[in-house]
Amino acid sequence: MTAENEGRTGRDGYEGGRGGVDALMAAITGEPLTDEARADAAFMAEHRSAAADVALLREQLGIIGHALTEPMPTSPAPEPAPEPTPVRQPARTRRRVFTVALGSLAVAAAASVLVGMGWLLTQAGDGADMTSGADSDSAAKEQASAAADSAFGSPRYLACSRLVAEGRATSVEQLAGTGSVRVTLHMTRYYKPDKGDEELAFVVDKNLVPGLREGDQVLIGIPQGARQPDFWAVGEKDIAPERAWITGSLAESRGLTC
Repeated sequence: MTAENEGRTGRDGYEGGRGGVDALMAAITGEPLTDEARADAAFMAEHRSAAADVALLREQLGIIGHALTEPMPTSPAPEPAPEPTPVRQPARTRRRVFTVALGSLAVAAAASVLVGMGWLLTQAGDGADMTSGADSDSAAKEQASAAADSAFGSPRYLACSRLVAEGRATSVEQLAGTGSVRVTLHMTRYYKPDKGDEELAFVVDKNLVPGLREGDQVLIGIPQGARQPDFWAVGEKDIAPERAWITGSLAESRGLTC
């Protein structure tokens, strides 16, 4: 080994007599410098330069981190949509709404989610196609309108139903070994058709009519081609608004085809 190399590495394997300390790593970790390192002018100059670079890097990372944690700007308030055709407000509470009614609400909810997602995608991409967002919004409004048109009590629902009537529960029988109940109704008023059987009975999942008891007033709807009600309302408080909408829709429903 030459004298020059021996001077750089030292007898103990230290680099330039710095005690094995690397200038950049020392600046990054902040570890204390040895006396040998402090006595090396070239090393100290390299260390100061590295420390300045590390400080600048930390400052920039702090700015980036702060920017990433900033909340996203709120979206501007959308322009008010044209006033829709008045739609009856649903009853405040219902014991159960079956498949068709739930399906209508699901369509409307999904449409609303799609509209929101479409807006976010439009905002996220620079130069995004605004026409596509408008088309999504229009499609969502059409789906929501279709759901409202087919809701229980609407003219369209009445036109496409085979039975809409009120009755009083005369029997609510738990079927042993099943999760079902047999509900027997004494029919008190028919909306469609005008007349029907005096007594009707249905076997339904007990979770679909929770708390139903003998003597409860019930309003049901059965679509064309179905054997079981897809809608139940129990109690006068729930039935009254549905009854008002039904009676207001009957005349229009007679002019519609399903």
